[in-house]
Amino acid sequence: MGIEPGAGSHYAWRVTRLLLLVLSCLMPGFLPAAEPVIKKVLPHYLDQEGRHTLAPSLYERDAYQDYLRNHPEACSALRFDVLFKADSSTNLQLRVQLRGTKDSKPTRLETASPILTHNGGRTWSHVTLPSSDFDRVGNLLAWKVTLLEGGRELASQASFLWQSDPPKAIP
Repeated sequence: MGIEPGAGSHYAWRVTRLLLLVLSCLMPGFLPAAEPVIKKVLPHYLDQEGRHTLAPSLYERDAYQDYLRNHPEACSALRFDVLFKADSSTNLQLRVQLRGTKDSKPTRLETASPILTHNGGRTWSHVTLPSSDFDRVGNLLAWKVTLLEGGRELASQASFLWQSDPPKAIP
């Protein structure tokens, strides 16, 4: 004694499908918006031709980055590739803060760059510092990348050695 196909069961099935469709359309409105997050930050030294690697392998990239880090004369820029996720797509900006040492003295540098294309969701963006800027930092020790919207901090990620208050120089 099962349900026999007929006009009544067909009508009930259509109403159920319509109800499920309406609920699925309304459901995202009840869910809170996902928190913005910086998922990955990759600092890359760039050579005179704008390359960060010579071959498409992680081993080759890491070896070339080590070479560029030890031969600053071969570098043309320092680029931070940033993977982030944010629902908002207006007035977003990436701020990069650097700390280093030059001539045994602590150095600091901060720069910001607007995000030109973002349609919501996961996006790769980058901030490039010319060699004149990262020459002022000297030996890069730590970095912090912050995602901003209209000057308000949405998310950030920092390197392992980053501290909120850097130590003072030892006389």
